[in-house]
Amino acid sequence: MNKKLLGSIAMILAGVGVYTYVRAQRNNHHSLVGETATSGHWTTEYMPDLTGKIIVVTGANSGIGFEAAKEFARKGAQTILACRNMDKAQAAFAQIQTEIPHASAEIMRLDLASLSSVHQFAAAFKTKYNRLNVLVNNAGLGGIPYSTTDDGFETQFGVNHLGHFALTGLLIDLLLKTPDARVVNVSSGGHRFGNMDFDNLMYEGGKGYSVMGAYGRSKLANLLFTYELQCRLEAVGANCIAVAAHPGASSTNLGSHLEKDGWHMRLLLSTMGALAQSAAMGALPTLRAAVDSDVRGGDYYGSGGLMEARGYPVKVQSNAASHNTTDQRRLWDISQELVKVRYL
Repeated sequence: MNKKLLGSIAMILAGVGVYTYVRAQRNNHHSLVGETATSGHWTTEYMPDLTGKIIVVTGANSGIGFEAAKEFARKGAQTILACRNMDKAQAAFAQIQTEIPHASAEIMRLDLASLSSVHQFAAAFKTKYNRLNVLVNNAGLGGIPYSTTDDGFETQFGVNHLGHFALTGLLIDLLLKTPDARVVNVSSGGHRFGNMDFDNLMYEGGKGYSVMGAYGRSKLANLLFTYELQCRLEAVGANCIAVAAHPGASSTNLGSHLEKDGWHMRLLLSTMGALAQSAAMGALPTLRAAVDSDVRGGDYYGSGGLMEARGYPVKVQSNAASHNTTDQRRLWDISQELVKVRYL
């Protein structure tokens, strides 16, 4: 791990923290207090009975995805754990069955780094189900060295955004015919250090690539996608909404490969781990976005504590770049061209 990259990470974390802290203090009276006054601390106890609902969670074998899938299953939903590694998926499924014997869940293979796999998953899903209540686009990669997917996309952008964009499009017909359906895109506070350079969107050949910059871009793309999807759903009068969530600073496997980058990164990750909340707490914004009746299309939920790093889920605000309508439309058009899936 070189000093330049370590310094960049430190500055990014500090910048995000200061920005969010100032904003949180400014909005505390009319935002966080309002949430607490109306609903208290939102926990899984607020989740409704989900019997009869069908919910897909990508990347559900560990971390936020696993915790969310487990709670959906606990509340009675037919829960599909859509995972790349089937051994890990089977272990997660077994853990859910042990903890919740009555759980109605299954595992299906989905590799978001392969458009062929995305198509295969969608086709297999449609042979079993004729509706879909909630699609949770949760799976993600973070902080990996430059590489490309099976289809030649920069891997973080390809998995975190393009794979989910294609999956949503391939399942949109089921979502549109299911009353009160939702698409939940899991973003990150890291979207604040992302930027959309459409002239070098996927760091062709590694040009300009940085592990954190690429991650931030993919997470910003998640939000641009969410808001444009919501706009298009409204335009056709769909009984379906698109919302987003972020887990705060949560203890998950995201970026665990960075531990190989020497003691500098191990120390940083250890420090962050000590400050992080549990994956179960980190899953609450996703769960709330997926099932709370107060959620509206285009809402963004995150942790309500200091710097949005910890705490119970509340409605939060994403940065100005995520609300750039020109970028929203441009990213949508480019994404359709790249994945060859057109919808809405």
